[in-house]
Amino acid sequence: MANSSAADANAFKAAAAAGQVGIDPDAAQAVLNKIRTGKDAVETLLAGAGALAQPPKLGDNPVGHAIAEKFVQRADGGGDSYAAALQNLLEQYSAAEEGIVTAMARYHEIDQAAADPFRNA
Repeated sequence: MANSSAADANAFKAAAAAGQVGIDPDAAQAVLNKIRTGKDAVETLLAGAGALAQPPKLGDNPVGHAIAEKFVQRADGGGDSYAAALQNLLEQYSAAEEGIVTAMARYHEIDQAAADPFRNA
């Protein structure tokens, strides 16, 4: 279930790891806190997603059984299921968090590199 948000989060993470992005840690702390809050909420939802995979009681007939099975797959199965969507979102939050943390760590390194030419003059 690839999407542009996942690609953007991973691109930011890669740019931070490559030293192309630096973020002032003081300025980024509020964003990092929001990302971690969102990540925690998604982890909680993901932990409870299995409870949704209970087949509804739609009667003892072939149509009822087919719909109940489809419901279970959409709640907790692969592909476009609720659990898969939550897992995708969790991965995006994780990539964004790692990117922010790395960019925060790189900030001083990038700042020093930019100041070096002026110190040697």
